[in-house]
Amino acid sequence: MQPSQRYDRAIHERLPHMKVARDVPLAPHTTFRIGGPADLFVDATTPDELADAVLAARESETPYFVLGRGANVLVGDRGFRGVVIRNAVEGIEFLSGNRVCAGAGVDVYPDLIEATVEHGLGGLHHFVGIPGTVGGALWQNLHFLSPAPARERTLFIAEVLDSAEILTEEGRRSSVDAAYFEFGYDQSILHHRDDIVLSATFRLHEEAVATLRRVMAENLEWRAARHPDLASRPSAGSIFQKIEEVGAGRLIDQCGLKGHVHGRAAIFEKHANIIVNLGGATATEVRHLMDLARDTVQRETGYVLVPEITLVGEF
Repeated sequence: MQPSQRYDRAIHERLPHMKVARDVPLAPHTTFRIGGPADLFVDATTPDELADAVLAARESETPYFVLGRGANVLVGDRGFRGVVIRNAVEGIEFLSGNRVCAGAGVDVYPDLIEATVEHGLGGLHHFVGIPGTVGGALWQNLHFLSPAPARERTLFIAEVLDSAEILTEEGRRSSVDAAYFEFGYDQSILHHRDDIVLSATFRLHEEAVATLRRVMAENLEWRAARHPDLASRPSAGSIFQKIEEVGAGRLIDQCGLKGHVHGRAAIFEKHANIIVNLGGATATEVRHLMDLARDTVQRETGYVLVPEITLVGEF
């Protein structure tokens, strides 16, 4: 029996209550719009389904990847051998004490931000315009450099996280506080442990809706001037990790690579740490530009660029 057939049978047997699809193209499920098919693909819309699917993959020793909105991800052209579990866990619930609980698959923007702003609650509104789910936000400690001079600093999702329900790598469902995640810049414990976020609760503050929407408009304007429109130029966000006081994008730009095109992929002309899909780009073309930027920057400046995005599947 081929590995893919063995995985297929094992997952179907363990998830009789869920629809498991075969050979599903992953490009439509990523912000890059790039990527080959997954052998198996399952949608998890509740915490129980997400936990069941992950445990089924672990117990059957099936390779798996939990996919949210697909930001910060590059899927290989040959796809993923195993099961891709799409985190589509829904639900937004307002609690006492200006807290809100959201499923791990809820989009931070627009869904969660719009809901909290309508309730006159601030804290998440700074992250307007950034694609990604609640689970993904905790994975990378979602952050944004606020553009307003009076408060110009990097804001992190860790600052408003109250607690989360997770499935630990040991297979237990547990409630943990924000300290558990050991947040850093583009970092959390989720990079080092196979824990899965099922839901998260945020502690926000009361603020006038008009004020929240003014800040949102400022942030959206700032992003529009520096980031590509995902509808016309799909991307995965920043490609390389931040280099303190230098900036990966600045180094790539200094090497004359801003706007460089390879096939149907290009280093974005407004922000050199972003690669855009010009239409029909392949993962191979993106990898070529990543390698070009890394090798050129190291040769000409001595700095080593480290990928921020996650490379998934076979290239």
